[in-house]
Amino acid sequence: MSLPLSNTDPDMLEVGHGPESRRIAMRVLKAKSGNSLPTLVWLGGYRSDMTGTKAVELERHAAAAGAACIRFDYSGHGASGGAFADGTISRWLEESLAVIDHAAPERMVLVGSSMGCWVALRLIAELRARGQGETVAGLVLIAPAPDFTSDLIEPNLSDAERASLSERGYFEEPTPYGPDPNIFTARLIEDGRQNRVLTGIIETGCPVHILQGMQDPDVPYAHALKLMEHLPSDDVVMTLIRDGDHRLSRPEDIARILAAVDAMAAG
Repeated sequence: MSLPLSNTDPDMLEVGHGPESRRIAMRVLKAKSGNSLPTLVWLGGYRSDMTGTKAVELERHAAAAGAACIRFDYSGHGASGGAFADGTISRWLEESLAVIDHAAPERMVLVGSSMGCWVALRLIAELRARGQGETVAGLVLIAPAPDFTSDLIEPNLSDAERASLSERGYFEEPTPYGPDPNIFTARLIEDGRQNRVLTGIIETGCPVHILQGMQDPDVPYAHALKLMEHLPSDDVVMTLIRDGDHRLSRPEDIARILAAVDAMAAG
């Protein structure tokens, strides 16, 4: 049974200084007293927010288990401040780190969706560099899109899109997920090159479960297979869903995701 979610306003966290300052909206569900399960941390996709189906179901699942859960919106997304056009992987990574530092979970399972998987992989690299890698109990990566700017966007740019990037600093692309087009900026693409992860072995130090739809029109499942090739030393499981799309938000998809989360939390 679905549990009711709070209707209160999200908490706000100030990230950055001076002109780079922005307010990040977050919801932190506390664990029940005595519960030792890892905190579930949601990392959303490009232009998605923490009110999406998967994020809400993750929190409901955490509440039912008595576990803690963290949801938040990147700058330029949802209830957070900042301009979407200023967004980059580096900027959204900084915000993700700030939220985790603020909530300070002892152990956590990172659950990323699409671009959020890229953020998750960069996040665990930063935590490991700090000597905090052991705080991550596992990664659940849904339709992972690491390096999507360099691997999926740049090679397929039309002449008109390249001209728009050069002249206007961005180009637009229709999307089936809403009335407004996707906007990809030159800043995002340039920063993406500096944050690539599919360049060598990815050391996570924890189990990884990838869930990928084979009918995904945005991130082909070959991209998830490529990611697996860069995770040779880790405990990695991939679930290919033959009729699954990019969102993987159907009830049966949600069930698979939550089962993967439970396996990580129990480990």
